[in-house]
Amino acid sequence: MTAAPAVVSLEQLLAGRGESEPECWIGPGASPPQGILFVGGEPKVGKSLLVANLALALAAGQDHAGFVVPQRRRVLMCQFELPTGQFAERMAAMRSRLGPTGADTNLLVDTRAAGHFLSAPQGMNHFLAAARAAGAEVIVLDPLYSAHDQDENDTRAMAALCQSLLRLREAAKAALIVVHHVRKSAPRGEVGSAFRGSSALHAVGDSYLLLRACGQTAGTVELRFQFRYAAAPAPRLLRLDPDTLWFSGAGPEPVAGTVSRRKVEAGDVRQALTGLGSAARFNRLRDRLMSETRCSNRTAQLAIAEACDHGVILRQDGQYSLPPPS
Repeated sequence: MTAAPAVVSLEQLLAGRGESEPECWIGPGASPPQGILFVGGEPKVGKSLLVANLALALAAGQDHAGFVVPQRRRVLMCQFELPTGQFAERMAAMRSRLGPTGADTNLLVDTRAAGHFLSAPQGMNHFLAAARAAGAEVIVLDPLYSAHDQDENDTRAMAALCQSLLRLREAAKAALIVVHHVRKSAPRGEVGSAFRGSSALHAVGDSYLLLRACGQTAGTVELRFQFRYAAAPAPRLLRLDPDTLWFSGAGPEPVAGTVSRRKVEAGDVRQALTGLGSAARFNRLRDRLMSETRCSNRTAQLAIAEACDHGVILRQDGQYSLPPPS
């Protein structure tokens, strides 16, 4: 049998493409086949609950909270935060809402995931063995920081971790759903670049979901999207049922009346700089100002320039500081 050529013409490439592209496993656009989906947010905002919801929806083949699930998938859950008994209680509460479905047999749990690192050969072998034993089409890692021992502030270390994620995906031939945390100073409008180690993670991920607490209503979170291969939907609100632990749609994000519509004053710049310890480089000051006032990048730049012009803050050698007390 003759091996297929490594180099082909465009005509040959298109001829071997097949009649249609495979549909997303979570649509529209959230999880392409063998894609990497990152789900992030601040601590205790509900990242793990939403991911468990999605895992059950995938295993059952049921649409959920605006996400379309065309058919059932085999899902392997690798979670590192809860003892197995507590995790079982959480899943039992969620399962009660589904009723009789294929989720019981299609969702599998790696009860020995804790302590294994993707960055170590032994750890990688563990996850691959678990994925093969489960026949997994989707692998959930919750949270990512418990599955590695790398410095998340080191770009090279994070790039190596991303290569480990790619190796897991390719060897297991499965999609990945990865729970990760975000930078504390990330402006509200950011999605993919808000994740820790973003310069590396932003290159490896296919889709990003970002949860933020919504101060207007208790138990409600705002969900934002960034997709590589599809147009991102508009931000939406989700509401958590404390009894079933399921999120449900609570409507689109409100447009009017946000803080970002007010003028950003020089006093806001001074307050942001004070919060940074009275001195900071431009990028840190800009990001802090955007986070506190929910203003745009351009508005923050203009406000900082105006504060310098009026002597509210000082700039020297690229460093911004408060004036000395008179």
